[in-house]
Amino acid sequence: YGPRAARDAARAGAHREAAAHLRLVLGAVERYGPAELADLLEQYAVESYTIGDSDAAVTAQREAVELRRGLGEPRALGADLRWLSRIHWWAGDATAAETAAREALAVLERAGDERLLALALSNTAQLRMLSDAYAQAVAYGERAIALARRAGDPAILAHALNNVGSARWRDGDPLGQRQLEESLAVALDAGEVEHACRAYANIVWSLLDELRFTEADRHLAPAIDLADRAEHLGFLTYLHVELALRKFAAGDWAEAERYARLGADVFPPARCPALTVLARIRARRGEPGGGELLDQAWRIAVGTDELQRLGPVASARAEAAWLRGDRTGVLAAAERVHERARRLAAPQRYELGYWLTRAGRPAPADGATHPYALQAAGQWDKAAELWHTAGCPYEEAAALAQSPDPAVKLSALTTLDALGAAPLARLVRAELRQLGIRRVPRGPYAAARGNPAGLTDRQLQVVRLLMHGLTNAEIAARLVVSVRTVDNHVRAVLEKLDAPTRRRAAQRAAEIGLTATGET
Repeated sequence: YGPRAARDAARAGAHREAAAHLRLVLGAVERYGPAELADLLEQYAVESYTIGDSDAAVTAQREAVELRRGLGEPRALGADLRWLSRIHWWAGDATAAETAAREALAVLERAGDERLLALALSNTAQLRMLSDAYAQAVAYGERAIALARRAGDPAILAHALNNVGSARWRDGDPLGQRQLEESLAVALDAGEVEHACRAYANIVWSLLDELRFTEADRHLAPAIDLADRAEHLGFLTYLHVELALRKFAAGDWAEAERYARLGADVFPPARCPALTVLARIRARRGEPGGGELLDQAWRIAVGTDELQRLGPVASARAEAAWLRGDRTGVLAAAERVHERARRLAAPQRYELGYWLTRAGRPAPADGATHPYALQAAGQWDKAAELWHTAGCPYEEAAALAQSPDPAVKLSALTTLDALGAAPLARLVRAELRQLGIRRVPRGPYAAARGNPAGLTDRQLQVVRLLMHGLTNAEIAARLVVSVRTVDNHVRAVLEKLDAPTRRRAAQRAAEIGLTATGET
């Protein structure tokens, strides 16, 4: 009864239950012949993919493909290879995804099934779109659209329209957004949840790239509701990460952290941007641990070889280097990815070009009106207006901070202090002093100078005593407080320093410039 129970659960949208049933069924593989076992493995792979378990999905789908090879059924083999390609991409392996896609197309070109061929063509279009080969994506996708319309298959039609629309939108063709919206409408009308979720996700991502945040907001709420109700947990997580990106842009860093954490340990396409958001918040607050998160995100981005992953991570690394005064690090982080983005005329080129310009290597001017392009060209006032209109307070303050007018810099400083953006606020204060301003507002972080973790005065005392190796009882005696009070302070110190142990807290404190003597 296990396979029947799994099918019933999947039809009801209970995908975790379906995966659990199939996991039990596959513990008794001796009950099934090769063809039936291949079907069960494929079903388990699809359910695992749906709930975001990419490792289980890849393993099961590989086994299904190997069984199909021995069965002499090209249609079934081609269909499973197409799924394997998708699942490999979801798991962050672009090379394996491309290999499976090529074989799926080769098999299905000869199988005599136009519907499955359309899906393989659309899958190839998707990979070309993701790797920024837009003309190829459109060519493959248009073939898929024609075949899907002829077959009357709304699911494949929605899939193909999504890929062609995404490619065109990224390539600057206004037809792209209309095709993506058509993809969404077709999927919703046909009840195709996966295709609707993917259309929502791609629409939102493009709108965020173009700083069209109000429009993105209108799509995020229904998208999240659909993925949640249908228990499509993979896309639910991905959409939550997009919401984290939206909150980050709005300067709502606490909410951005909350949503980004939901994607920090999941499948790579969601984990990469989630880690990037978490790292950028730490860098902008001056908190430790951001570099480690960016290293993880960079490894994922390199594995995908997609500009949509590489660009944001490179920008985050460049910003972090700039905030710590490392101009060489800015260049190392931004140069190569900027060259690729510039060659493709991709939106990532604007921020990367801005950081290169700040580091002393001006990016080629192309007359763009993106606020980062305006900042790079020295038009900080126009950039600040655009950031204000978009609702991006940190970026607006950073643009205002480029002004030579001390009064404008002071207004930027007020915003930065309110956001808790200690590193950039310190840079602005230094610039104000260089301009001869004697009474620079100390701000809420003056007491924590040399204390980027935001520790209170008492927590600073505690962490310095930890650095001396004192126990909680010894610290309590030194500070003339109760041991319970010290216990609470130590817990807070461990949390703020993102340290699992007292020893690691002492090491973290040293890494961010605190000393056991109180000097910085």
